[in-house]
Amino acid sequence: MNQLWVTLAPHLPFMLDGFLLTVFACTLAIIGAVLIGALMASLRTSGNRIVRGVAFAYSDVFRNTPFIVQLFFFFYGLPEIGIYIGAFETGVIALSIIGGAFVSDVIRSGILAVDQGVIEAAKVSGLSRWTIFTRIVLPIALRTSVRPMGSVLINMVLTSSILSTITINELTGTTKIVASTTFKPFEVYLVLLILYASLTYALSLLINTVHRRLNRAMDTGGAA
Repeated sequence: MNQLWVTLAPHLPFMLDGFLLTVFACTLAIIGAVLIGALMASLRTSGNRIVRGVAFAYSDVFRNTPFIVQLFFFFYGLPEIGIYIGAFETGVIALSIIGGAFVSDVIRSGILAVDQGVIEAAKVSGLSRWTIFTRIVLPIALRTSVRPMGSVLINMVLTSSILSTITINELTGTTKIVASTTFKPFEVYLVLLILYASLTYALSLLINTVHRRLNRAMDTGGAA
């Protein structure tokens, strides 16, 4: 054990940098995925057939192609037509886009599950369609979608390991370097497993906390 600590200790700050970069990239990607997903879900429930078709096409394309292919397209393909984006930015954008495609499915299901009686009552009250959607439908849909959306977001964190393939030294990338330097792949990748498990567990706890608070707020509002 002491020998293992002596071997790994000098490399832990480097791995910690990779861990923090993964956290930063995933945080930005999760925010982007939720925003994109909410937008696409609203478009997929639009009364305009063309808008709805475009939103469905986006969702189908990015849900049914491998993430690594999408990532390579953005990182290696776009420069061929004069669009240059840094590796980190490319990774965040790609994660946000694919995450948004799955999040849109979850939120759309939440929107379709909203009681039509609530919507009709809001219309009778004279509220505009936009106000009904943003103030009533979307909050209810998000409340019911938190837990299934959590599974999508956790999967995004796990998928972020593929970002190491485009020269981003996130957690997996730094671990590969340390493993090849120390010749201790078992021990180094064991640390990697523990770090990813810790990260996804923390995100799971956060999602459960948000879910409880949203339900508590909704119940309190209903009681009032």
